[in-house]
Amino acid sequence: MLEVEGKKVMVVGLSRTGVSLTKFLVAKGAKVTVSDHKSPAELTSALEQIDSLDIEYDLGGHTPKLMLEQNMIVLSPGVSPELKVFEYARKNGVHVTGDIEFAFHFIEQPIIAMTGTNGKSTTCKLAELMLTESGIKVWLGGNFGTPLIEYALLPQDQKADVVICEASSFQLEHVVEFTPKNIVFMNIGENHLDRYRSMEEYVSAKRKIFKNTNQNTTSVLNADDNRVVDLARDPVVQRGRIFYFSRKQTLEPQIMNIGGAVLLGKQIKVRVGPEIETYSIANMKMKGMHSAENIMAAILTTRDFGAKPEAIQHVIDTFPGLPHRIEYVRKAGGVYFYNDSKATNVHAVKRALACFDENLILIMGGKDSNLDFKHLQDPIRQKVKSLILVGEAKERINRDVGDFSETFLIGTFEEAVLVAYQKSRINDTVLLSPGCPSFDIFDSYEERGEYFKKLVREFS
Repeated sequence: MLEVEGKKVMVVGLSRTGVSLTKFLVAKGAKVTVSDHKSPAELTSALEQIDSLDIEYDLGGHTPKLMLEQNMIVLSPGVSPELKVFEYARKNGVHVTGDIEFAFHFIEQPIIAMTGTNGKSTTCKLAELMLTESGIKVWLGGNFGTPLIEYALLPQDQKADVVICEASSFQLEHVVEFTPKNIVFMNIGENHLDRYRSMEEYVSAKRKIFKNTNQNTTSVLNADDNRVVDLARDPVVQRGRIFYFSRKQTLEPQIMNIGGAVLLGKQIKVRVGPEIETYSIANMKMKGMHSAENIMAAILTTRDFGAKPEAIQHVIDTFPGLPHRIEYVRKAGGVYFYNDSKATNVHAVKRALACFDENLILIMGGKDSNLDFKHLQDPIRQKVKSLILVGEAKERINRDVGDFSETFLIGTFEEAVLVAYQKSRINDTVLLSPGCPSFDIFDSYEERGEYFKKLVREFS
């Protein structure tokens, strides 16, 4: 366990995670300074949550001299560790780390860590429900809503049997000793290229989840994703047990021999021990066959912790999916509306388009994160009758795919939703699947999705 009592620790980035880190460090007796490039006026909500604490402030920028006075600097996930000011601190002997690497040192329970470009939040929730239905006490957090450090603040009688941690690439950048009991790696698609200089650098950050794999580690990996399979060839990953999941029937003999899960029509065959189990997705509420991947991954990791088959089947049959993931909103004027605001990259949009037939009106756009939208040319040509583009990235998207459907570049989000409705006809589907982060207009994909739903519900 890290010793922080009496130590000088700086928390950088007053996001929700930064606030939680600050509260934890003060409770542990550290001498805390919080730093953020934003001004106090921009941080009112965060500052209200910590104004009663005995801490120092460094707001409106990061003061290098002040950083050199610290024993440790803990970064919130949104803060890049590559900034020169942190490099300067490291060179002068200051330990710079991130939130899940830091929190890990204060957690005794086994951790299931889930990562991937898409599907990790849904898989985390499925796993939580499967374990809970089986009478196993679970805590879910990390990149999924609640910062991991908040678990460390819980009193002993509220501790869980297992901790599920959704881990983003931003959080994994800092891994040194973080050692999950189970690792789930869903897929790898192009993402966050506004933060990373190349796809290789993004994959390198994700790969760090395997850094401390040992003979007690179980890794659950997507056999249908070539990049994930390549990672699995690393001798470090091979130290532990590996379960693969696949939607390809041809892999059934191989996977059933070594253990894993395979989708066969409406059935999932699973082997985690000597016996083969069968689960049905005939009554699955979630949209899209990619949801079967999430289910297979959740089954493999929860069976390893004792989830009961009947509980697993109940969750498959009843879980409707998380909000903002191909979420049905309503039918208006004979037109179906779906909110997929969580689709913040090209890989996610491609998966969403696969869930629908023709006659789609697709709304895309948001913060430009330097992604390549050319991968969407074929599905847009095949399924999208009108493409509505809005936000900072609309010109980039238009250059890549604008010639493959009737395309409109719109000034505001409200206008984009209205034009989409105007271009639709009875039995068409309007799909918000932006392919971009929301931060050009909204504070989060949740805010964007909720606003879309509000606008749609106002249609007569």
